[in-house]
Formats: sequence, C-alpha cells, structure tokens
Amino acid sequence: MLDPMTSLADILGPWVDPNFESGLIARCKLAWNKPLQDLTKADLATLLRQRIAPEHILPIAKARITDGINDDTEMFDGELQEAIDLAARYP
Repeated sequence: MLDPMTSLADILGPWVDPNFESGLIARCKLAWNKPLQDLTKADLATLLRQRIAPEHILPIAKARITDGINDDTEMFDGELQEAIDLAARYP
C-alpha cells in the first residue's frame, strides 16, 4: 500500500508540460503534485476520465465511494462513480 503522502509525481515522475495550456491541463497538473490522500473527488474523477494512472487512482476513488466521503467538489452528484465506471470499461 502506498504512503498516503505520496503523490503521482513521486510515483511517475515530474509533470511534463505539453505545448499548450488549458483548464483541464491545469487541473491535472495540480492534482499530479498533491498527496494522494488530499485528492478531491473532482480530482479523482478528472484523472480517471483522462486515464491518468488509473492503477493508482482507481482504488482511492472506490474507497471514497465506499466510505461515503463527500467533499462537495464534484461537478454533479455521481461524477466520481461515473468516472470509476468509465475507467473500468477501458483498462
């Protein structure tokens, strides 16, 4: 099990900036450097939809759903569950 203070940057290395910027890229970049335990439901959903490190993000996302943790960051109710379902379809 990963240390909860570990970030995706610790696991996968530093973020590599693409040749363009967008709101989506900015959100992913911020989430990349957060400790895994500090990722919000919106962060987790975004990362899963972008297929960024699902092998690391999916167990955390599922635990948030199982534990009933609500941090009021989802764009709509069920956003994280929808992202989990999508990630499960595209391994």
